[in-house]
Amino acid sequence: MTIREIDEKLTELSKRLDEATSSGDTVLAKEIGKQYEAVRKEAVNLTAHDKVFLARHMKRPKVDDYINAIFDDFFIQRGDYLGKEDKSIYGGIAMFHGTPVTVLGHRKGKNITENMEYNFGMPEPEGYRKALRMMKQAEKFGRPIITFIDTPGAYPGIDAEEHGQSIAISKNLAEMSALKVPVISIVTGEGSSGGALAIGVANVVYMLENAVYSVLSPEGFASILWKDSSRAPEACDLMKLTADDLYNFGVIDGIIKEPLGGVHHNPEAVYREIEERISRDLARYKGLTPDEIANDRYEKFREIDLLVRERRKFS
Repeated sequence: MTIREIDEKLTELSKRLDEATSSGDTVLAKEIGKQYEAVRKEAVNLTAHDKVFLARHMKRPKVDDYINAIFDDFFIQRGDYLGKEDKSIYGGIAMFHGTPVTVLGHRKGKNITENMEYNFGMPEPEGYRKALRMMKQAEKFGRPIITFIDTPGAYPGIDAEEHGQSIAISKNLAEMSALKVPVISIVTGEGSSGGALAIGVANVVYMLENAVYSVLSPEGFASILWKDSSRAPEACDLMKLTADDLYNFGVIDGIIKEPLGGVHHNPEAVYREIEERISRDLARYKGLTPDEIANDRYEKFREIDLLVRERRKFS
């Protein structure tokens, strides 16, 4: 079965399990539970296209789920102080193991109504300006920054372009590269184009096992290269967008394992793994000066650039 077929079967079994549990039929519920686990164990040896499917799955945890599970005393911040509130960027100040931090990320919805409200996680310039405002404030007060990346890309609408989309993204890239507080980024779903990188210039970058990170969507890649978006599965293999690919290229620093079938089958385990990694990394950067933290980030991306140049010589 493909991952889509496995997921459809799991959805059907989950519904039957709920019905059996509600009716008090424990024998039937136990049998269905066994079937559910047996099907879930088939979600192995996934292709790059399978991982794109899981990265976009509606049931994957969203940025607010990660914030609620990992941080305490979250206080939301809104607006860019110039134009408007862009709900596709969500963030604010929180406590992490007794330390104040700034946490933010792309926001997708859990249903079509919320997705419309959050523009499907595609920020406009105001969203990136809001993110930068929060990050500069964090730098001023010495707060570490944690970002969660999950976007199909920056919003490509006419209004966004008229309001300076490219300038907002490029300014974030430049400003983030010089921040003097540690920045940790986690790609939790889709990480596409500059829309993802605009909050991803970090000292440490992690990806969930079934997340993807690329220059654009597979459909966009296939449309540009072959004028045929239906060749997206083929594009997924060429683009090298999986966590394994990017870890091997040295672009990311680690992979966070997911349960079989995707993070939505046991998000708590993933929350605890992310929490542990953030704790470890913040302890490591605690002993560095602000200039050393900024230089560490510079050297990280300089090394990636050198690796890419070296690979091009032999491609």
